[in-house]
Amino acid sequence: MPASLQGELQPTIYRFKLGLFEVATILDGKSIREGLHPNFGGNASADAVHALARANNIDTNRYEHPYIPTLVNTGRELVLFDTGNGALSREYEQLSKRLPPGQLVAHMRKAGYKPEDVDVVVSTHGHPDHIGGLTEGGRLVFPNARYVFGAAEFDFWKRGENVREARKFNRELFVKICGPLAERSTFVKPGDEVVPGIHAVDAAGHSPGLLAFHIESAGKRLMITADTCTQYVMAVQRPEWYFEMDDDKDKAVASRQRILDMVATERVFVASFHFPFPGIGWVEKSPASYRWVPVSYQMNL
Repeated sequence: MPASLQGELQPTIYRFKLGLFEVATILDGKSIREGLHPNFGGNASADAVHALARANNIDTNRYEHPYIPTLVNTGRELVLFDTGNGALSREYEQLSKRLPPGQLVAHMRKAGYKPEDVDVVVSTHGHPDHIGGLTEGGRLVFPNARYVFGAAEFDFWKRGENVREARKFNRELFVKICGPLAERSTFVKPGDEVVPGIHAVDAAGHSPGLLAFHIESAGKRLMITADTCTQYVMAVQRPEWYFEMDDDKDKAVASRQRILDMVATERVFVASFHFPFPGIGWVEKSPASYRWVPVSYQMNL
């Protein structure tokens, strides 16, 4: 009798040493979306976007959109960058078909971490798939943590001025989830230290105050780029192309180009929230632009 088909199975946790730190990327979930163009390359032609897709052996229409928070254990503090989708798809009808249920906490437990173990939760920016796992049913998911927000990002959502129509519900969500955390939060700007070895980096554009984070331990470096780039081909090989969900598209392009140039020139290891799991690797300069090189065994040695 032939064996029965078992369905898709893929890794959900990738952990490695970074100097004296230990880093884990954790798959919170993924969406399959349609419309590679104009979601990517809205300022380019559909033919150009589809040609780049074919050249990289990816579908010209459908694409995988993962959500990958990062945990950094410094030996003194456990620092979580972004919390994924949490219960948003269950608690808000507007998001029920847009976002998958968050699996961060379940996968953290498999990796040996309880929510109570997290000392610091860092929100790179205020979009739903990054703040959704902060609370569930109105209760804190990481009850012992202090919280870190970008000062400009928090101020933008709190004030609610110049929020584009597509982000009005996002603003309501941010105020409800993140507003009550202000009294136990630290607000940082580019260059500020989160904990020793971790510093904020300006990446604004995708959101008004998006922050990337530079991590360094014993001479080893990692850049958590969050949503600076949101697709490993479109955003890296054509950083000048618009992404529909970028709030300030021209500023996002400038941030993308600056950060890609930095990590490529200085050969800094990268963790990206929406790249194929485990979402880590390097950016290399190519004759025309850049290209993404996913990790193999480099961090295992």
